[in-house]
Amino acid sequence: MTFEEYSNEFSKILTAAEPAPPYNNADYFQYTRMNWSRMSRWLKQNPLTDETKALLSSIGRKQQWVVITEPWCGDAAHIVPVLYLMSRENAHIGFSIQLRDSGSEIEQYLTSGSRSIPMLIVRDENGKDLFHWGPRPAAAKEVYETLKEKKADFETTKIALQHAYNNDKSIGIQQEVGALLQQHR
Repeated sequence: MTFEEYSNEFSKILTAAEPAPPYNNADYFQYTRMNWSRMSRWLKQNPLTDETKALLSSIGRKQQWVVITEPWCGDAAHIVPVLYLMSRENAHIGFSIQLRDSGSEIEQYLTSGSRSIPMLIVRDENGKDLFHWGPRPAAAKEVYETLKEKKADFETTKIALQHAYNNDKSIGIQQEVGALLQQHR
């Protein structure tokens, strides 16, 4: 699906009289509402650096960026809009989204055996994988792993990750994906 179709699906979830599972669960619905707000904020701010824009503009061959995600995913609220904005910097980059729980390719891109999202897959013009990246940038991963070791509760982890993303201002995402793009020119 396109980013616009993904946004429409997101909106339908939030405006449905009776949302479908898992969004009929109050917690999932609330996470999704917050994620919509966060995603919208990133799109409005467009935090791409001049360095990132220059790198993206220099891509001379067609690429297809596929992002596997779900609207309820907190990490995705911060990452997917940045990846989308990055893709918009070059007409050679196609961008599509697969919902993890609706027939995606996630089983080919497991993280330590887990179906972690979001996951970016970058393919060349022939459909060959150049690389994949995800589910979160190094700074957020470090926060997550530290709290996981301490057996922190979900609320503590959620708040700490939110702070990590806000403090990073998407720089980690841009730098990490940018470094992979440079390696696979």
